[in-house]
Formats: sequence, C-alpha cells, structure tokens
Amino acid sequence: MRLARFLQHWLSGTGTRLHVTDFVPEPHPIRQWADTFPWAALVSAIEHSFHKRFPTTSPRGRHPVPIRVLFALELLKHELGASDEDICQRLRTDFAVMYACGLRDYQVNPSQAHFVLPETLCEFRSRMDETLMDELIALQAAAAMEEGLVSPAHLVIDTFPCEQGSQRVTDATTLYKAQKKRSS
Repeated sequence: MRLARFLQHWLSGTGTRLHVTDFVPEPHPIRQWADTFPWAALVSAIEHSFHKRFPTTSPRGRHPVPIRVLFALELLKHELGASDEDICQRLRTDFAVMYACGLRDYQVNPSQAHFVLPETLCEFRSRMDETLMDELIALQAAAAMEEGLVSPAHLVIDTFPCEQGSQRVTDATTLYKAQKKRSS
C-alpha cells in the first residue's frame, strides 16, 4: 500500500514526467538506430504527400497519432521482425521504442492517448505509396551520404529481399558505420 501511495500522483497522470532519454543509454542499439535517420525531412515528406492525397481532415474524434510515431513504428517493426501487435505493445512498455518514436517525455495518462492500435498502423501503411517510398529512400540515402556513412559511388538501393551473405546497404550497415565514425 505504501508504494501505491508513493506513486499515486504519477499513476494518476498528475505527477512529474519521466524523461525517456534517462532510461535509454547512448550505446543502446535502438537509440543509435533512431539517431541515424533524418526524421524531420522524412516526416515533412510524408505530411506533404498525405496532405496532397488526403486533403480532408475531421475535427471529430481523438487527436491523430503523430506521423513520426507511426513511421518509426513501421520501420522498427521491420527492423525487429515484430508484428503490428507486438510493436504497438512495445510502444507502451519499452522506453527505447518510445525514444525511437520521438517521445522524449512520458507520463502515465489515464486517457492512454499515446497508445497506438495495430489497426492504426495498418491504415498508415496502406497510405504509403510507391512515389512516397522512393522519396523517403532518396532522403535517407542523401542524409547517409552527407554524414559520410556511404559513398555515392557504391550506393545501390534495392527494396527486394536478398540472399544471405550478399553485400548491400542496409540499416545495419549504416548503423555500424555510424558507430565506427563516432568512436574515431
């Protein structure tokens, strides 16, 4: 009972906010992975594409989930080999996933507005068209070249699965080079 009384303000959503960065150390793989993306440019491209193709918005219902959260969950889902349900559950409980989604402060909120349903993630994925994906890949490749993580002479972007052992530019390769560059 004493512990519940001690935590009652935090559990009721009126206590202090927890800083996600305090719980996710810099060498954590998901944090390093998330820090390699040009999030502002990617989110801006998605917002622009969605605004052109889906111009109407409704003031009714709950506030929309930020695009950064949905896009990060979609990328993490593939990176970690998780299902929609698994990655949405990890968003609720895993500070590293919250960090990757751009959520820097966390406070338990009875409305659970930060929760993402798997159906929401599926709807977001259905709105990603080929043109938008090409633009996002170009943005990520440009950012990686700008950081010196890849050379333009050796950059081949292939969205198809490859056989094991073949050498292609992947998120893991980019992460490894980023870690190597930071340590030197």
